[in-house]
Amino acid sequence: MASVTIKNVIKKYGDLQVMHGVSLDIKDGEFVVFVGPSGCGKSTLLRMIAGLEETTGGEISIGGKVVNEVAPAKRGVAMVFQSYALYPHMNVYRNMAFGLEQAKTPKGEIDRRVREAADILHISDYLDRTPRALSGGQRQRVAIGRAIVREPEVFLFDEPLSNLDAALRVQTRLEIARLHERLGATMIYVTHDQVEAMTLADKIVVLRDGRVEQVGAPVDLYNHPDNMFVAQFIGSPKMNFFTPSTLLATAPDGLAAGSDKDLTIGIRPEHLRLCAEGNGVVRAKLELLEHLGELVLLHLIADDGTEFIAKAESPPLASKGDYLNFTVESALIHQFDRETGLRK
Repeated sequence: MASVTIKNVIKKYGDLQVMHGVSLDIKDGEFVVFVGPSGCGKSTLLRMIAGLEETTGGEISIGGKVVNEVAPAKRGVAMVFQSYALYPHMNVYRNMAFGLEQAKTPKGEIDRRVREAADILHISDYLDRTPRALSGGQRQRVAIGRAIVREPEVFLFDEPLSNLDAALRVQTRLEIARLHERLGATMIYVTHDQVEAMTLADKIVVLRDGRVEQVGAPVDLYNHPDNMFVAQFIGSPKMNFFTPSTLLATAPDGLAAGSDKDLTIGIRPEHLRLCAEGNGVVRAKLELLEHLGELVLLHLIADDGTEFIAKAESPPLASKGDYLNFTVESALIHQFDRETGLRK
């Protein structure tokens, strides 16, 4: 396995610059997730690590070796794509073995690697099947197995679960987590799904417009977002934002309600708690209830028009149009500069 170091990487397509001096250190054995909205550069950065895209500037090192001019096949990486890219006329065994056959690997070694990978991924019973006889989740496991048999120094995943239904996404996500724990391999994973990022990553890299917004452990990004973009992107539902004037005069210590016009106040939906009238931080009218089984989402609107969401374990004894009061602990309130969006 190997570390990956990215130093001031730039990517341009003609006059259009899409990556703006990205620098990252990924430790040997880390599971790092690149997350961000569509067009933020996460897949482009992954493809540059793989060698499928050239860098316009900067350096990429794998295992301490600069690989900018090294061919993709010789970088010691294996990539799992969003599309399974399996050969339809080959069975599972041949799909997994084909790359090793092309590399003139001895047959006995090929057989050992394929059967070990199939055992890890629980697809040993499917080795004689063709891809059309497999479910989407099974096909993705074959694609992962094809990467495993190469015994790479770094695994690269480009939105590998996006073609699966919700149940299969959860199952396959768990299998990828187990795979990382078993192999101890360096893994870099691209997704737009922040739930995947939070549940899989040792470290999350949040990208926007070809720039790194924040890097850190999932819990650190959740509890201490550097700016409003990260605050809204990490967490589901996203963080609520208020102007100080929206909050009531009984706001917790450390926040002067109705003052500091340069502030934006952030409060996560799960941190808002129903309370008696006169004791709350914000008062709002109930617009909609979303019943999600284990919890309820309350969609609300304050008198000044500010819309926000509160998360509760059970529905309140209220009807649409009723006013509800909410409180929050002082330590769970986030303050941002309204102009720059940066945490204060």
